Amino acid sequence: MSLFSFSAFSLSPRLSLLALLPSHFVDDATLSDIGFRIVSDIRLPRALVAALSGSALAAAGVIMQGITNNPLASPSVLGISAGAALGMAFVSTLAPWMGLFGTNTAALMGGGIVWAVVMLLGSSWRSGSDHSKLVLAGVAISALCAALTKAMVILEEDQATGVFIWLAGSFADARWPAWFHLWPWVLCGSIGAILISAKLNVLQLGDDYAINLGMSPTRYKIVGSVLVLVLVASVVSTAGSLGFVGLLVPHMARLLVGIDHRKLMPLSMLIGACLVVGADILSRAIVFPMETPAGALLALIGAPFFIYLVKRSS
Repeated sequence: MSLFSFSAFSLSPRLSLLALLPSHFVDDATLSDIGFRIVSDIRLPRALVAALSGSALAAAGVIMQGITNNPLASPSVLGISAGAALGMAFVSTLAPWMGLFGTNTAALMGGGIVWAVVMLLGSSWRSGSDHSKLVLAGVAISALCAALTKAMVILEEDQATGVFIWLAGSFADARWPAWFHLWPWVLCGSIGAILISAKLNVLQLGDDYAINLGMSPTRYKIVGSVLVLVLVASVVSTAGSLGFVGLLVPHMARLLVGIDHRKLMPLSMLIGACLVVGADILSRAIVFPMETPAGALLALIGAPFFIYLVKRSS
């Protein structure tokens, strides 16, 4: 194993730099080198997908905490992750012939359907209302989706291993097709998140204050929830369930820049990208040559932090 590369092949920093260049700038001998192919075809898209995933989940967490005015809120409140997992499990176990893009489409549709159901059953976006019904609906629907997902996996044992690894959150299969599927969704969602960041500042002051300023709280809460849907469902459809990123990262960013969402949003996206890429690197290092799912490492980091937040807020 080469030092710090966690590979059976020699992967030098030079190869990593060359992999960033267009192919016509690289000589034929390097292009045929197996180490170069590993970096350019496996490691590079994997790192990019991990960075985009962390950035998207962090942005979704900032939005979710902003529109609910609750520092303990996370994107999973809307049940999007559970719905996307159900859609992915359905296609993976019952229609594996559909391939990557069929699986991703099913995950996006599953997340969207569950989001719509949770919004209809539990949300009340009237000014001054709380979101307790929304949380209860999200928890209930998420539990139902989780039960159905497990049932599908148990009934289709041939596909169980792959689905379980995906549900744990892993970038082991992240290649260029996954990157090309992910980046347009994350780009659109990220631009929208940055555009509404100033409005999130106003929502923190209360609905009455926002109305007095001529702003519609209901409109921006719905826009924010749609952005959360786009960001979370696209990540779950590509990399699986990565818990606690949307909850943990906004708090880390607040320690550095405070509560101004115009600064909080871009910094959270940067920290989220670094955190998930770091977790993916550790996932290869802990039990090399086997891999620990990155989602499991993020849960090990996030669960104690969540307990700390609950105790501090109580």
